[in-house]
Amino acid sequence: MPAIAGGGHGRLFAVHRGATWWLHRRRHPFFSSLAGGGGRGDAPHLPVLIVGAGPVGLVLSFLLTKFGIKCAVIEKSVEFTRHPRAHFINNRTMEIFRKLDGLAGEIERSQPPVDLWRKFVYCTSLSGSILGSVDHMKQEDFDKVISPISVAHFSQYKLVDLLLKKLEGIGFQTCFPSEICSSSQDVMLENKILMGHECTSLQQTEEGILVGASVNIEGRIQERKLHCGLLLGTDGARSTVRKLTGISMEGERDLQKLVSVHFLSRELGRYLSSQRPGMLFFIFNPDAIGVLVAHDLEHGEFVLQIPFYPPQQMFEDFSTKVCEQIILKLVGWEPPDVQVLDIKPWAMHAEVAEKYISCNNRVILVGDAAHRFPPAGGFGMNTGIQDAHNLAWKLCLLLNGVASSSIMQTYESERRPVAVFNTELSVENFKAAMSIPAALGLDPTVANSVHQVINRSLGSVIPRNLQKAVLEGLFSIGRAQVSDYILNEKNPLGSLRLARLRSILDEGKSLQLQFPAEDLGFCYEEGALVTEDCAETTQKAEKLKHPKRSSEYIPSAKVGSRLPHMLGVFSTLDLVSGDKPEFVLITAPLKESYELARATLKIADEFKLSAKVCVIWPQGSPDAEVQKSRSQLAPWTNYVDVEEVPRVSGRSWWEICKISRKSVILVRPDEHIAWRTESDVVRDPDSEARRVFSQVMCLNRHLV
Repeated sequence: MPAIAGGGHGRLFAVHRGATWWLHRRRHPFFSSLAGGGGRGDAPHLPVLIVGAGPVGLVLSFLLTKFGIKCAVIEKSVEFTRHPRAHFINNRTMEIFRKLDGLAGEIERSQPPVDLWRKFVYCTSLSGSILGSVDHMKQEDFDKVISPISVAHFSQYKLVDLLLKKLEGIGFQTCFPSEICSSSQDVMLENKILMGHECTSLQQTEEGILVGASVNIEGRIQERKLHCGLLLGTDGARSTVRKLTGISMEGERDLQKLVSVHFLSRELGRYLSSQRPGMLFFIFNPDAIGVLVAHDLEHGEFVLQIPFYPPQQMFEDFSTKVCEQIILKLVGWEPPDVQVLDIKPWAMHAEVAEKYISCNNRVILVGDAAHRFPPAGGFGMNTGIQDAHNLAWKLCLLLNGVASSSIMQTYESERRPVAVFNTELSVENFKAAMSIPAALGLDPTVANSVHQVINRSLGSVIPRNLQKAVLEGLFSIGRAQVSDYILNEKNPLGSLRLARLRSILDEGKSLQLQFPAEDLGFCYEEGALVTEDCAETTQKAEKLKHPKRSSEYIPSAKVGSRLPHMLGVFSTLDLVSGDKPEFVLITAPLKESYELARATLKIADEFKLSAKVCVIWPQGSPDAEVQKSRSQLAPWTNYVDVEEVPRVSGRSWWEICKISRKSVILVRPDEHIAWRTESDVVRDPDSEARRVFSQVMCLNRHLV
């Protein structure tokens, strides 16, 4: 049996040449209620309008367009920001990017070499004493044991550039205000990113959402009206869409306020590359404290994060000159080419929207509009991309008249618990990060308490400048705890603190970068799923929980979980198409399983769903045996035969998934398991397949 060509070392599966990978489906019209109509006046109509052209909005527009859904994007900024912002892309997001026309491969080729960013470094200055470091990459990351692709370190603005090129390749066009005529009726909105368009109002109509947008054209503000069947708010942490729909956030606000300084220095990049490479540098000295993010050491691109405490310290205090001085204090010497590009304030929150869906399932929050995390762990953008991946196939099936509008509620019931969990994990990781300065005598809780005391006791008594002098004087006394006089092995107090720091680092209790159990092991408890068929499933097991301090990912074929990857010529995840919403039924070559597979293909056809069957054969199965799939599945040809290749452990794919070969698994278009059963317990395959697809498509639910 010939192998599928592909990357990776070793083989897991081979594929039968005669198999047809998918069955072409006839198109089904959009729901008439989403295709346009009353209440919109002369406003141009789109099935889907996306507000916000960040990574989440661009990924959504790409997926929807690939799935044949007409959409457009409006973005309030006139140009795309070059401030790096997010930079860590986790395993699950990179798996999604593998299906976006090779985006993951381009990221891997464009990112800095992994040896330049695999460590977090703790030091007194970038040229001073190294207090400790943590290597966050393991050999299994390179061996691709748990995922077909590794994590990446790639600045957000560079990701946006690649996404724009991908969108251009499928017919999208970025339009700036000066390029658009004053009358929106004259503009074909489909496949457009409309820059300089700020969403200002939303009005629900009988047929959708009427959107008001202001646009600055040659110095004149003009109002535009756009109408859409569905409005997707991907407009970030300060989402206008969220505010206009009156959706509130739940959680903790203002955990910390920071100034973000984007600067270049090739000289500093060269020095760090050769002397102490890393992704994050936590710097503590008597003159300054900050966290340096090395976005690209090869090109000398950095972002410095500096905590500040208003109203005594205000953002306006951080001029370019002040920021340059802070940079030099943290570097420990004077690179001659430091160039500050941008300075931005931001506040750290830990919040999740009370709901994701509004206005009769027509307004949907995605990404940072729905959740705001501390950056500890890099969950923000990654969770948003995974939101988009969960939502896109559901929108496609809804707009093609296949699924009920209730399927939109499954987006919230699946993704909101993940956001709540990731919020808690981000806060926990942030507290772990704070344990390092606390161990050195710089307890952040003390700094916050001092700030609060000054606000309460002096805030209304003395001028701000005097308050600032008092605050900074107290902070200067606090920073003396990390002076060379105290922080050395000969000083008993310093020796004790350094030992405590090493213990935190050695025990993995400091800020962590990778969370495989959470990135890959999250499991949907309820949603577009059929969960009651697995005998071992219990309410406790189905809840979105992981051991708090364990980073180990354990493959699972539980309903709601991501299909486990196995390394080979290709990944099991590659069985699921990236070009259209397609379900995959995975079976072993057993009589009852073939019967259920035939029924699944038949009922999928009735539902106008794209589906295929994957038959996994034991290693060494003769071609004559494999040919039986053709007769067993006739008249259906949308199947693929694959052959297991033995693992070093000797375990089969079924054993790794902790299920028997009698199991039949239905995988959704987003690579999560929708249903699982034992084929020999199904008495009426047609009725069972019909029940399963009805439940996944939410056809038996009352419209919400």
